Amino acid sequence: LEPGDLLASGTISGSTEESRGCMLELTWRGANPLKLPNGETRKWLEDGDTLTITGWCQGDGYRIGFGDVGGRVVSAV
Repeated sequence: LEPGDLLASGTISGSTEESRGCMLELTWRGANPLKLPNGETRKWLEDGDTLTITGWCQGDGYRIGFGDVGGRVVSAV
């Protein structure tokens, strides 16, 4: 993984909250934590978190997948 992958830089976002394309935008720079399915919240990724990013492009009658990239956040020390 490269540093930009954690921000999902290169995402195509829109002007509405539902169209935000990366964690930095989804949490509005940490001001609005995400609620996870298990009830936990996250402003940022934490040690032990697993992240998978999936990409695709679609148009009339087709969808092309770019595959998944994933990794686990480990402590720096």
